[in-house]
Amino acid sequence: MKIDSNAIASLLKSQIENFDSKIEQSETGTVIAVGDGIATIYGLNNVMLGELLLFPYGVYGMAMNLDEEDVGAVLFGSDVEIKEGDNVKRTGKVVEVGVGDEV
Repeated sequence: MKIDSNAIASLLKSQIENFDSKIEQSETGTVIAVGDGIATIYGLNNVMLGELLLFPYGVYGMAMNLDEEDVGAVLFGSDVEIKEGDNVKRTGKVVEVGVGDEV
């Protein structure tokens, strides 16, 4: 069997030219305690008050208590599957509640 180096080089060149180098950067923290619908998270140093947070299993929460070392968040779902060591991701979105006659 003969190896065609031109074909290999052409294939590699094509793959390099079509390489998609999108990188998603996100700030994550770690759950250090959870109970009664409240999670304490370490590592979200830049989180905003009222920011929506994404927990495992599609559970969302809202940052409520911003301390120097950790963040307290109220969960908008069941905390049964959330446990210590789980990763929490910032969304960059602050929770908004509409007001007025139409609500």
